Formats: sequence, structure tokens, C-alpha cells
Amino acid sequence: MQDALLRIEPLPGYSPAVGRLVGILLYARATTIAAVEGLTLTELDHLHDDRSNSIGALLAHIAVVERAYQVLTLEDRALTAEENLAWAPALKLGPEGRQTLRGEPLQPYLERLAAVRRNTLDALALRDDAWLDRRVTAAPKINMHWAWFHVAEDEINHRGQMRWLRARLPQGSTDVVPDER
Repeated sequence: MQDALLRIEPLPGYSPAVGRLVGILLYARATTIAAVEGLTLTELDHLHDDRSNSIGALLAHIAVVERAYQVLTLEDRALTAEENLAWAPALKLGPEGRQTLRGEPLQPYLERLAAVRRNTLDALALRDDAWLDRRVTAAPKINMHWAWFHVAEDEINHRGQMRWLRARLPQGSTDVVPDER
């Protein structure tokens, strides 16, 4: 892991507080990718039990949550009915996600995560620290800073789930999480 990811500090190209937030997002993503490294399609689709989400579904969820928060904060609008419908399986997970979020190898998940993150980083580079204090128009109880904290928090929580699930894959599957240090 890059040493720079082990410090929360201002980053070049961002205002100081936004840069610190970006550092948290980058660390969360690096550790998420490390947690799923080398997983096969079967492992990504594996359901630990009838109430679990698969690792693949959790990766889809992480990408869609970030995209939804881009809409809410960076595009300053609510999700459309079409977006809500299209993104529902990955946003809500559960039974619908278990049925529809499967059959895809690791690379497309990683590509979607990278594409969404590029858009986030490009847009955050255009924001200043005062922007973080602004309320989210479509969700006025929260501000921009909390919204992006939540994106990182959600990813970190689901990364923990993925590590737990990976450690419990059936015998013969990848059962060792790569060292993140």
C-alpha cells in the first residue's frame, strides 16, 4: 500500500478539507480492491446463506451508492424515477440484488468502481472547503461533508462484510485476504 494512503492530509489539486476527504475515499477504495483481489466469478456470486449478499453484489452496491451521491451532491439534484428503478437492486441489495447482481467476473466491477471514482475525484477538485458545509438540496438534513463521509463509511462497512464472506468461502475457494499493509 502506498505510504501516502496511510496519512490523512491535504492533497495536491484539492482544497485542504476536500483533500483530506479524498484521502479517506482513496484509502477505502484501495483496501476494498485488496479485499477482493483474485476472486473468481463463482466466489463473487457465492451466497453464504439465504439472507446474505454476495461479494459481487456488495461491489455493485458500492459503485451505485457513490454514483447516487454524485447525483445528490455534485449534480445537486434528486435521483430520477429511472435512476431509482435502474439502481434499485444494487442500492437496496436484499432479495432483488441476490437474483440480479450475479454472473459477472471481477474486472467489470473494478472498472465501474474506477469510472465512478474518476468522476468523483474530478468533481471534488472543483469544490472548495466551504462547499462541504452546504446542505444537500435533495436531502436538506445533511451537508456535503456528511454525504461524502457516508460514501466512505458505507464502503468501509461493506469491505468488512466482503472480508468476512471471503474468509467463509467454500473449501477450495480463495480464503486468504491479501495483506493490505
